[in-house]
Amino acid sequence: MNDKEKFAQQLTDFAAGLQSYISTEDGQWTIKGFIDIFKNIYTLSTDTKIISKILEIHLFPKVLQFAQDYGYKIVLAEHQNYYPDISLVSKENENIKFAVDFKTSYRNPKKPFLCNGFTLGSHGKYFEDRKSTKNIQFPYSDYLGHFCLGIIYSRVDGSSIDETKAHKLDELQSISSVVKDFQFFVAEKWRIASDKSGSGNTANIGSINNIADIINGRGMFSGLGETWFDDYWMNYQKIIISDAQGNTKKITTLEEFVNYRNGDTSLLVSKYNKDSDES
Repeated sequence: MNDKEKFAQQLTDFAAGLQSYISTEDGQWTIKGFIDIFKNIYTLSTDTKIISKILEIHLFPKVLQFAQDYGYKIVLAEHQNYYPDISLVSKENENIKFAVDFKTSYRNPKKPFLCNGFTLGSHGKYFEDRKSTKNIQFPYSDYLGHFCLGIIYSRVDGSSIDETKAHKLDELQSISSVVKDFQFFVAEKWRIASDKSGSGNTANIGSINNIADIINGRGMFSGLGETWFDDYWMNYQKIIISDAQGNTKKITTLEEFVNYRNGDTSLLVSKYNKDSDES
């Protein structure tokens, strides 16, 4: 087992124990709100950015313990827009580095086998130039692996949440959690990537959104391998091809790219990101 495989197993084992740390026996989040000096408790918002940040804060003591147990030091991103969220560097050998991003998403209430998806980092400067230090803690090539520590959850029906009401401390147990039913996963980001950008006009890699495929690492590149993932996203929407009629277009799908590179299209994952069934 090489260093990356060993780390992946360590992180997977670690993630398996997190659900009981942040949720009650019936699946409710143990975080109920925030408190002021007068002991008033205010319910959390269901805003996904707020939920994500508080989950990170909630889990961070456990992440610190993980690093201590396995001989890593944690290097936090120096700036908000830097990749990754945390870098884990071996205390024995500083050439052993792993990138870990916290990723959260919520289940689709109408199709609970799907989640809302998430972004997997930029495919811009530091991704294209693996020695670049622009918007990244260490050069991309310094990392032996790029991992997501992910959390998928269900949002509670908003009608049961009153964000305008302040609660007293003795009401703590009766306050509704805004999210519940957490599911943790660990995956190398290339294994759960799609072939589409993850957020509008920004240069972010998008994920698949079928939960079973995310948990099992069955993204669009999973049959092809990480080299194809790197090549595709380094060249995303940069290659122009022409058809038999002489019309030109940019390559915008993985199938087009594999054909362009004369690759084996039988390795393409055929049932990625499907929303018609749970397979």
